[in-house]
Formats: sequence, C-alpha cells, structure tokens
Amino acid sequence: MEEYSLGKWNLSELADSPKSKSFQKQVSDLENLAVKFEKRKTKLDHNMSSRQFLNILSDLEKISEKMSMIGGYASLSYSADTQSDETTTLLTKISRLGSEISNRILFFDLWWKTGIDEKNARRLLKDTGDLAGYLAHKRLVAKHTLSEPEEKIINTLDVTGINALVKLYDKITNSFQYKMKVGGRTKTMTREEITNYVRSTRPKIREDAYKTILTKYAQNKGVTGEIYQNIVLNWKDEGIKIRGYDSPISMRNTGNDVDDKTIESLLETCSKNAHVFQKFFVQKANMLKMKKLRRYDIYAPVKDIKEKKHPYAKSVKTVLESLGRFSPILGDMAKKVFVEKHIDSEIRHGKRDGAFCSTLSPNITPFVLVNFTGKTRDIFTLAHELGHAVHSQTAQDRSILVQDASLPLAETASTFSELLLYDFISDSITEKEKKTVLAEKIDDLYATIMRQSFFTMFEVKAHEQIASGSTIDEISATYMQNLKKQFGESVSVPECFAIEWSCIPHFYHTPFYCYAYSFGNLLALSLFQRYKKEGNEFVPSYMSILAAGGSKKPEDLLAEHGFDIRKPTFWQNGFDYIAEQVNALSKIKQA
Repeated sequence: MEEYSLGKWNLSELADSPKSKSFQKQVSDLENLAVKFEKRKTKLDHNMSSRQFLNILSDLEKISEKMSMIGGYASLSYSADTQSDETTTLLTKISRLGSEISNRILFFDLWWKTGIDEKNARRLLKDTGDLAGYLAHKRLVAKHTLSEPEEKIINTLDVTGINALVKLYDKITNSFQYKMKVGGRTKTMTREEITNYVRSTRPKIREDAYKTILTKYAQNKGVTGEIYQNIVLNWKDEGIKIRGYDSPISMRNTGNDVDDKTIESLLETCSKNAHVFQKFFVQKANMLKMKKLRRYDIYAPVKDIKEKKHPYAKSVKTVLESLGRFSPILGDMAKKVFVEKHIDSEIRHGKRDGAFCSTLSPNITPFVLVNFTGKTRDIFTLAHELGHAVHSQTAQDRSILVQDASLPLAETASTFSELLLYDFISDSITEKEKKTVLAEKIDDLYATIMRQSFFTMFEVKAHEQIASGSTIDEISATYMQNLKKQFGESVSVPECFAIEWSCIPHFYHTPFYCYAYSFGNLLALSLFQRYKKEGNEFVPSYMSILAAGGSKKPEDLLAEHGFDIRKPTFWQNGFDYIAEQVNALSKIKQA
C-alpha cells in the first residue's frame, strides 16, 4: 500500500541547479533554437506548402516546450520560497530570457495574424489537426495585434513593468506575519495558518482572525493599493488604448476564446440569483443560533464541535479513491503526481500561499502546490488541484500550444473532482450528519460561484473607476457596495471588510480570472447531474471534453455535448440545482 507524507516537490525533471553546466546548456539550446527559427522570417510566403507550414509549427512547439521547462523551474522554485534572493533573481533572469525568446519568434505570430491572405490561410489550416482552432482564433484577434516593433516593446517592458508589480505584491504579502491570541498565548502565523481560524467554532476567534488579516492589509493599503491601480491602468492602456478592445473584461474574454455575451449572461444570472444564497445565510444563522450572520460568520462550522484534523496520507488516498471510482484512468493520472514527487504540500514560511497546478509540457506530469493543514477544506483543495492535473494529462496527446484549456473550461475538471469527492464521502454519512454536510456543501457553492462572480462584478466597476481617477478609499467603498448587494439583508458587513479586495491575489495576477470559477462550477453541476443520471455511460463524454484541452472554442466544444452556454437558461439550471439544495436543507430536522 502506498504511503504519502508531507514534503517538497522534486523539480529535477525540469532542470538541474541554475549554476550547473546542464542548466546553462538548456538555456543555450533554447537560444539557438530561437535564432534558427528567426531565420525563417525571410522565407515566409503566402504560397508555402503545408509541409513547410507544419515544420514551422513543429519548431514553434519545441521552443515553447523548452521555454516552459526552464520558465517552469524558475517559477516553481520561486513559489516554493518567495523570500529567497536566489529564486527571485533566477525568476527575473528567466523572465527576461522569455521576453527575448518571445521577441525573436514574434514575427511568425504576427505574419499569421495579418501577413497572409485569407485564401491561403484557409488552405494551410486544413492540415493542422488540433491546432486548427488555435490558429483560427489568432486570425480572429488580428485586429488587436500591433506591429512587430510595438509587440517587442511591450514584451520587453512587461518584465520590469506589469510582471514586476505582480512579483512585488507577492513578495510583500507573502512576507506578512499575523499575530493573534489563541488559547491565552500569542501565535505568529502565515496567511494559510491564520485562515484556518476564520472557520473556528468560536465567533470571537473568527472575528479576531478576520480583523488580524484585514488590519495587516489596511496598514499596507498605500502600497498594495498603488500596485493595483497601476496594474489596472496598465491593463487599460495596453488593452483599450493600444489594442482597441471594447472593455477591460473583453480583453480577458478574447484571451479565453469566449464571447462577451456568454460572460455577460453568466454574470447577469449570478446577480439575479443572489437571493438563493441569501436564503441560505438566513438558515445558517438559525443553525448557529444567531439572529443574523456577520461577515465573520460566513464560513463558520454549523455544529459546535471541534473540527477533526485529517491525516495527510489518508486524505490523499480518499481523493485518489474518489477519482478512481469515477474512472480508474483518472485515478492513476492523479496518483502519478505523488509517485513522481510533483507535489509541494507542507507549510513553510516564505512559501506561496494558496494552491495551484502547473502544467509545463504534455510529456511531464503537472506540478501541484498546496498548503495542507489537515482541515476538511484542504482535502477538497487537493481534489481541486488534482482535477487540474488530470485535465492536463487527459489532453496530453495535444500540442503544447493547445494542451491547456481556456480559463473557464480549465476550472471544470477541478470542480467536478470536488463534486466526486463530496459524493464519495457522502456515501458514509449518517442521517444525523446530513444537515451539517449539506450546509458545508452549500458553503462551498457560495464560495466558488456567487463570491467569484461578485468579485468579477467588482473588478468591472474598479477598472472603470480607476480609469477615471480614484483613491484607494473610493475603491474600497465600491467593494463595500458590492458586498452589500451580494448579501442583502441576510448578512451584516463590518466596515473593516472594505479593504478585503486587496487580499485577493487574482485581482493582481490575472484580472477577471474569477468568473472562470463561476463558469466552471455551474458547468460542473450540469455535468455531474448528467453523470448521476447516466452513470458510467457518461464517462466517455466527460473524458472527451477534457481531452479537447484548448483546441476548441468553449461554446463549440460544449455544444457538441448538448450544452448551450450562450443562453441564460443554461446558467439558471445550475442555480435551480443550488436552490433545491437550499430547500432540502430547510426540510432536514435540526440534529
């Protein structure tokens, strides 16, 4: 029987020490490939043969893979220790290298977008297999593409501009240490550790934990707020002023290859269904024997019992079994992450907060970072990130250029895996436990659907606001308005939460990312309901969706499987399911 223990990942499959000769050879090989590829510039021709075109794409794939390996090593090393001068220096160095490589090969991307006529572009597309959709999408966004010198300037300046701002935000916030009294003594904690206390059974502890976190960000709002304003202005200047997108969010939608109207439909449906979760919060207040929930109490356990601490090894086995029950293939793919030591699971000072999955090559098992503390939510986080990992592996036969699904679809497998875990665990739940477990499930649906969609609605407003000039306090006021609309009269929101927006890394790292969680979760609910109805007959269809990677437009891929995501009724179906769960909760007698 396999044994699993907390530890660091092993990055040796990507590269040796940056000081080694082999690492320098990796870099020089990459640079040589880029120089060789650059010589193709004079040979680009409308009438080139399909074979010549495919050879160019093959070279592009090789460069992309080698860059991904080196860049991945630097990025993952930095995530494992953000306070190390060595990893910080390496990341900056490799970021510059990436910019230089991108500039060398940029000419082909620009030629394909704007330099070849439509007739010959269609001719060459016929033989490109799973790259056809990817290449066709590039032609569609050509109107937002700049000249080669302009694109090179942006690539070069991003390293010390937008990318440096994001890195600075991470470096500042990951160095925060939180001091709070627990059990009569003051503890010094990381963000991950203190976040556990927002789920304490004791209201005062929950309040203290939130106040400690928010106070730290309030004390630093001058710096983090300035960083955010400049990130937003950079997004506007490049996206709207220079590239000509209609709106800030449209830039993300186009990158995701999803229609603006699809996302508008998603967000409008989420806004209209805020009452579903407001009804739940009223029920939860009753369960906690409170007149009204405070924002501090949103994630409070619904039973006054000490939460069980789950051993890491047992947690891993539970997640693997839940995936294996659905599909032994998926179970085996997830297991590879542990067997090959591609997971960093322990808590360390300086290690990046949160969790993520990084796919670097179709030929290499993805890398997963989590901060495992033994809480129930950590098990679901593990299932979530392993869902990403199996998604990538299912699409491993795709080109590296299209292996990764677009952001909205990228969250589908991760959230579906959480549903599989919940279903697996619920098999052993007694009648007495049902109310607690169902409440926790709805808690998660709130956090991954409603909260994320309102995050995106805030971003839309914040980007508009910053573009016209605003203070950090005005941005915070906008966030408070967002919270009040989200919760209505069901939850009281203390003023200290006005600064919470600055605690959300996605706003800094990837503007408008958060709607992908709402998209993925509502889609996952639809997929899961079909699975419960069709059983094992559904598995091939699900695997087919995952195996597409990013080779097809989300609207088109899902239409092949009977989902029309352009219509509000599709998103409403997900909320109808959630409403049923909220109603079911009200009918279960208090344990």
